[in-house]
Amino acid sequence: MTFLPDLLKGKTAIVTGATSGIGAGIAGHLASLGATVYAAGLGEMQADIAPHVTAYALDVTDAAAVEAFVDKVPDIDILINCAGIIKRGDEHRPEVFEQVLNVNLFGTMRLCAAARPKLGQRQGCIVNTASMLSFFGGGLVPGYAASKGGVAQLTKSLAIAYAPEGIRVNAVAPGWIATPLTQALQDDPARAKPILDRTPLGRWGRPQDVAEAVTFLCSPAAAFITGVILPVDGGYLVA
Repeated sequence: MTFLPDLLKGKTAIVTGATSGIGAGIAGHLASLGATVYAAGLGEMQADIAPHVTAYALDVTDAAAVEAFVDKVPDIDILINCAGIIKRGDEHRPEVFEQVLNVNLFGTMRLCAAARPKLGQRQGCIVNTASMLSFFGGGLVPGYAASKGGVAQLTKSLAIAYAPEGIRVNAVAPGWIATPLTQALQDDPARAKPILDRTPLGRWGRPQDVAEAVTFLCSPAAAFITGVILPVDGGYLVA
């Protein structure tokens, strides 16, 4: 184990997009370190983390539902925004473009704004989920790329705005992580090979890899870090 097992004992965390993939990995990891975790998302909770977290159904595009959910959580030390969608090949349609931004970018802002008062009371922290497409364009996914570029800039802006309240705001930018979101790419050798060839560490990332980085950003070791977009990509960004 990288971290002491009681690192987050007494802390309360919200993780959105926590039913599967990276979000589930983060929720399970925070819970394993002693945090009380409220895992929010749509769909069935991943079986291996379900016993360790409190699960809530939440549509991050529903402002009233977001407010009601945050009101239920008595204290908030950590907010992880991981809810996201991608519609490869369909995002050039304006209505789909809007849908993707509504989840990935506006959903992130809704949670940040709703949780801000409680985070301020605890001098807590936020970790958003950016992407390699915060840095690159994506011809098949203009909505996803625009949303993740927006998440990066939102993170920097909120880091400035929330600092007087003692709230740190950072983001991770995952590279190619083996999750259901990337399953189609993993299953297509012609598309997977260029990804792995460009990744210096030569493998797909795991949700655990992202969870470890998120935990660092939530820990006392990152007490003087805010406004950072931390790549977790096996070197893909610099290759």
